[in-house]
Amino acid sequence: MSEFDVIVLGTGLKECILSCLLSICGKKVLHIDQNPYYGGESASISPLEELYKRFQVPGPPKGMGRGKDWNVDLIPKFMLSNGQLVKMLLFTEVTRYLDFKVVEGSYVYKGGKVYKVPVTDTEAQTSDLMGMFDKRRFRKLLLFVLNFEEHDPRTYQDMDPHRTTVRDVFRHFDLGADVVEFIGHALALHGTDDYLDQPCLQTIQRIKLYSESVARYDHSPYLYPLYGLGELPQGFARLSAQHGGTYMLNRHVDDIIMENGKVAGVKSQGELFRCKQLLCDPAYAPNRVKKVGRVIRVVCLLNHPIKNTQDANSCQIIIPNTQVHRKSDIYICVVSYAHNVAPEGKYIAVVSTAVETSNPEKEVQPGLALLEPITEKFVSISNLVVPTDDGKRSQVFVSRSYNATSHFGAECEDIKDLFCRMTGSEFSFKDFQRKFEVSTED
Repeated sequence: MSEFDVIVLGTGLKECILSCLLSICGKKVLHIDQNPYYGGESASISPLEELYKRFQVPGPPKGMGRGKDWNVDLIPKFMLSNGQLVKMLLFTEVTRYLDFKVVEGSYVYKGGKVYKVPVTDTEAQTSDLMGMFDKRRFRKLLLFVLNFEEHDPRTYQDMDPHRTTVRDVFRHFDLGADVVEFIGHALALHGTDDYLDQPCLQTIQRIKLYSESVARYDHSPYLYPLYGLGELPQGFARLSAQHGGTYMLNRHVDDIIMENGKVAGVKSQGELFRCKQLLCDPAYAPNRVKKVGRVIRVVCLLNHPIKNTQDANSCQIIIPNTQVHRKSDIYICVVSYAHNVAPEGKYIAVVSTAVETSNPEKEVQPGLALLEPITEKFVSISNLVVPTDDGKRSQVFVSRSYNATSHFGAECEDIKDLFCRMTGSEFSFKDFQRKFEVSTED
């Protein structure tokens, strides 16, 4: 019988990042996954034959290239180049195991057509998304956001960021509905319109993050790893192993052992591993989560770039909810052979959204229409679940499932929240960097 500080069940990205962080903090960590590969429900599937097998679709047909040249993300997301996930990669130096490529463009849907999202002054002046007067107003808002500092009231322009709503800020700059739409959904990356009546601080910070991310690589705010998102959990797992973390793949979990209301260990294939804390993805603790919605994702294999994207090898397209009379946005992630995830001339596009009706496939039709002709498509509908409690009493901590958005904002917040609940300390990049430097010196 072996004893550990923490046992982690599942090798999804969030679980692997937390396993890595806890290992660096000196915890003795055991990581178990029933799958023979890393990534869990957020894995990259390869070869192509495995994707067809997974979705029980006959094929693949001829003309798809070598199966091993495909790496298809089940839950595609891009990383903001100045965002929290990239900072975690940099601070831990997991970047030494990975290579990244800038996503070529970010686009927004309006009136049946796709437009490039303007962020720089030059792009704003030439954009067809706005009229002449709105361009000036947008520029003023952008300057306000870029100069805004939370701890400097002189930058507030008489608007209290903790009380003034986003709607009032937009009204202050006299922005039209079309401009408000693409700012809120394509720059601030809000998935619904609930943000309009909330304090403006978070939205200002989101627009600022987007702008700073664009500034790092000029034409796009997003990064994506070569060979697919499945490389990310593997990179964090390798670093965790360097700091003493133990990994067991392709191993079933028989039972989670509880004693006096607290976790005491995990039984796996007849062997007992004791622990003080347990971290797991929702699949390993179905009785500790509740359903709060559903997500539909449609993986599409293409042999052409998307129209009106300047033949981009990769891009994000956001369809704001109001454009298609919905509550939630529709997201499209496009990657290709340029990222070593498909053979030459092939593209992978994934359309995703929060399910709102009894006919989910009809809900994503506006996104699928932008991709035609589609060579093959694979539809998945999954439950969106959250833990029923904070885990502090039982010391069983369950992550949230992945939402429909095309970026890692919610995932990073969940990682920080779990880290805080498990350690009792707020996650701080500075503090963590100090721990990392000490552990590497040891």
